[in-house]
Amino acid sequence: MPKQKVHKGLKRRVKITANKKVKYKKAGGSHLMSAMSPKRRRSLGKACYIDGSIQKTTLRQLCAE
Repeated sequence: MPKQKVHKGLKRRVKITANKKVKYKKAGGSHLMSAMSPKRRRSLGKACYIDGSIQKTTLRQLCAE
């Protein structure tokens, strides 16, 4: 049986932590910040984590299970 291939697009967008959590950057934080509230701008700068069944699928796509 052939080896599993890593999903290259996903590999560039997420990082797997030591505890197998999937970390990613929120969308919409590159421009048009003047229309956003300061609270929204601060939250866009922070990292976010995937949880639940999507995390399992993501780890499978990255061959990191």
